[in-house]
This record gives sequence, C-alpha cells and structure tokens, in this order.
Amino acid sequence: MRAIWKGALAFGMVSIPVRLYSAIEDRDVSFHQVHDTDAGRVRYQRMCTVCDNEVAYADLAKGFELPSGETVILTEEDFANLPLPTTKVVELVAFVPADQVDPLALARGYYLEPDPAGRKPYELLRAALDRTSRVGLAKIAVRSKESLAVLRPRGDVLALQTMVWPDEVRKAQFDVLDREVSVSDAELKMADTLIEAMSGDFTPEAYQDGYREALLSVIEAKTAGKEFVAPPASTQPAPSVDLITALQASVEAAKAARGDPPSLPRQRKSDDKGKQASRRS
Repeated sequence: MRAIWKGALAFGMVSIPVRLYSAIEDRDVSFHQVHDTDAGRVRYQRMCTVCDNEVAYADLAKGFELPSGETVILTEEDFANLPLPTTKVVELVAFVPADQVDPLALARGYYLEPDPAGRKPYELLRAALDRTSRVGLAKIAVRSKESLAVLRPRGDVLALQTMVWPDEVRKAQFDVLDREVSVSDAELKMADTLIEAMSGDFTPEAYQDGYREALLSVIEAKTAGKEFVAPPASTQPAPSVDLITALQASVEAAKAARGDPPSLPRQRKSDDKGKQASRRS
C-alpha cells in the first residue's frame, strides 16, 4: 500500500508520527466511453470559454466565483499552505461512546501506521480505546478538505473513518410517515421471532457482489463469441394482506434456510384445548 498522507496523531500532549493509507479498494468494473459503431474511444477536450483554446491538464487550476462575477484562482500551493493545523496533524478532540456516532455520517475508511518511534504510544491508545469501548473524535484535512473523523481499533491497527459534517446529513421528511398506524402485540412478537430466526454472526466473506459477477459473466460470454443467456429471475413472493401470515411464512423460510425443524401449526394448541373440553363433557 502507498501512504496518501503523513503527519502526526495527537492526543493531549502526546504526538505519534503516523502515515495514512486508504483502507478501501475499488473493485468496480470500469468502462471506457466508445463510439457504438466502431468502438473508437470518445475523448473530451478541455476548452477555455475565453480564448477558445484547448487547456492542458497541467494548466488547470481551481477557481472560486465571487458574487460580482469575478473569479479567484487557487493554486496547488494555496491548498498546501492552508492555515489549518489539521493539514499535518490528526487532532483528537474528544472520546465519545461508539453508539453515539451516526453511521449515516461515516464516509471513507483509512488505516494509520505508526513510525517505529511512536509504536508504544500508538499501542497504548489502541488498547485504551478497545478497553473503554469509546472512539476518538478527530479533525483531519485530507485531499484539500477538512473533515471530522472517528478513530477506532480494528484488530492490531487504528482505523480512521472520515465523516461528513452534521449539516451535510439530510433530514428524512416523508409525508407518509405522518400517518398514524397501529402495530399489534402479536405482530410485534412475530417480528421479534423473525429477527431471532434470521440472527447470526456477521461473516463478510459470505457475501459477494452479485452485480459485478453477472457483469463479468456477460463480458466473458461476449469475448468468447457466445450468446449470453440470463438466468431466470428470482420470483418475488406475492404481497400478503395478512401481515401475521406473511411474518409466519418468513419465519418458517428462515428456519428452513438454517436447517431448523418447522414450527408446529399455531392452530394445534386451540384444537387440543377443544378436544380436552369435549372429553370432559
């Protein structure tokens, strides 16, 4: 892996020299835009609207348009010399309970590698976070943008995940949620049973990118000159009017998938009571 940032991880008066590595690897299938008649690559020219000349990539800069219509040009040196302490330091500002971090606010993940000289304080911080079940709330500037971030132990390494700012998380506003609905105790109990039947440990290796696999199989078939035949689409269960019936069927399907024996029909208990009553009479 190649480090994308080098600086220090600071908490209190302790400073740990670290390097930042991306923890995410993009595995998407990439395509070129081509002409559909001859497969020629389609290229786009960067044209200047003032001089009407093509602009080389090396001559590009970032411009901020003022309300007056004027443009302020910022160079790479301007971004490198921003008056921000977080351009070279991961500044830990607080330690908070992990469950208080909204997963919607989490963005990209990174690993922090310590320099040999900072190995001991690095391990001390990792172990303390692991023992207290808290995460570090930090500020860092990566790729010309300052972000909030959470620092948490991941095995033997400290992982850092950038966050969007609070005002960048949209509020969920849907009129349909204003309509009142009632959920019965029986429905809640059946939903709990379904969750229990589908519960288990999370094993990431058990899940694959089905879209990518299907796409690669189409490409492979076309490369071999074969006619690709799509597999039959999975049948969706018909919508049920009775929510309890649908939940019960879902529970039985989940149990069957795990190899558990099916549940006894619910009606059997009432039938047994009826038989006992008839015997007494």
